[in-house]
Amino acid sequence: MLYTAFIFGLISSFHCIGMCGPIAMMLPVDRQNETKKATQIITYHIGRLTAYASIGLVFGLLGRGFFLAGMQQKMSIFIGLMMIVIVLTPEKIFSKYNFSKPVFKIISNIKSSLGNQFRNRSYKSLFTIGLLNGFLPCGMVYVALFGAIAMQSASFGVLYMILFGLGTVPLMTAVVYINSMLQLPFRNKIQKAVPYVAVIIGILFILRGLGLGIPYISPSSMSLFVKGNPNCH
Repeated sequence: MLYTAFIFGLISSFHCIGMCGPIAMMLPVDRQNETKKATQIITYHIGRLTAYASIGLVFGLLGRGFFLAGMQQKMSIFIGLMMIVIVLTPEKIFSKYNFSKPVFKIISNIKSSLGNQFRNRSYKSLFTIGLLNGFLPCGMVYVALFGAIAMQSASFGVLYMILFGLGTVPLMTAVVYINSMLQLPFRNKIQKAVPYVAVIIGILFILRGLGLGIPYISPSSMSLFVKGNPNCH
């Protein structure tokens, strides 16, 4: 199931350029030295991947708790359903409820810190920008986190989120070099494909949890995600 993380990251990056694209476009990189510019962009991405990995660790541990409790199959089905519900629910429905209100101050501080980091071109600042960028609220990241929970392992939860982040790297890098690379109509068409991909991934998780005995898709073994896990009996 790890492959779904990269695929989802790749597709959802078209959503990312609308949300985080402006941050990537304004990165304080060296516009004259292409080699230095490339290393600066890589540093920014390492910051983002570090944020995703740390979140994946937390949610992977949560999934591990469900695994030890013997709830992995039910959790896989629940996670698949939640993925589908989240991407199919109109944003205006969520806008009626201020889910971010309890952490609004934290989010505000992150945005404030982001602004301060744009004042210099140091690698430390670029890493920090990527790190803070990774912690900003994002619907696509929320969906990916359900996948991290389903991995039933802290290490696999980290790997799932890193692969998701790597999937976003190509397009997020491209917008730094070519700001007008994608016209709005084309971006809108691609963004419309994101929910379909999320639904397919959600269905895969549901099938995985059902244990229908279908090789690679819905194995009957209780060890659904971590092959050869020594803790599985």
